[in-house]
Amino acid sequence: MHEYSIVQALLVQCEEIAESNEATKITKVVVKIGVMSGVEPHLLEVAFNTFKESGVTKGAEFVMNVQPLTIECQACHSVSELEKMHYCCPECESLDVSVIDGEDMFLMSLEME
Repeated sequence: MHEYSIVQALLVQCEEIAESNEATKITKVVVKIGVMSGVEPHLLEVAFNTFKESGVTKGAEFVMNVQPLTIECQACHSVSELEKMHYCCPECESLDVSVIDGEDMFLMSLEME
């Protein structure tokens, strides 16, 4: 389960940000997880809740925003969010598409004291 290593890296990043902002506590962590990021949201939440109990993130709220796969068609230039992982433009059925969101995980914001 690679979610544990992802959370460990996330917590290190949170601690570095808190230190650089002279914060002693993080009360809320907000992440964006793309549906094609390879990260399982439920497992990530379990891992976060397991590891957050020490350091500046102790007791922090963990908010996950799941980002659908978003593509841009190179043929008709439409932007679409896909419900099925079928890399095809729903407007013109072209396969010439570029992924513009939904494949990554990002730390979006922190609330600190």
